[in-house]
Amino acid sequence: MAPLTTERRAALLAYCKLTEFAEDPEVTALLETLYGAALAYMAQAGVSEPPEGTPRRDQYDLCVNALVLDGWDKREITVSGMAVENPAFRHTVNQLKRTEVR
Repeated sequence: MAPLTTERRAALLAYCKLTEFAEDPEVTALLETLYGAALAYMAQAGVSEPPEGTPRRDQYDLCVNALVLDGWDKREITVSGMAVENPAFRHTVNQLKRTEVR
């Protein structure tokens, strides 16, 4: 599993709109856990981490971002309101799985 680099952490904080909490150790720890869980999800879904600088990597990073944000937003035991899956996320994961080089 790839470590959460400073650059990747900054990108996740921006994506999740948490930049004001960048120095909060509790936020950092949770972000690292959510990032690790997102990478594990992608690996278990059959999608390996693509090389940096490729269009596949951009798609992969967007899926990881979405998983991290979803984990952040749903930290409570119960979720109120209507839960809707993002179809663009599901389509992108499916495309990454279908185009996986083995």
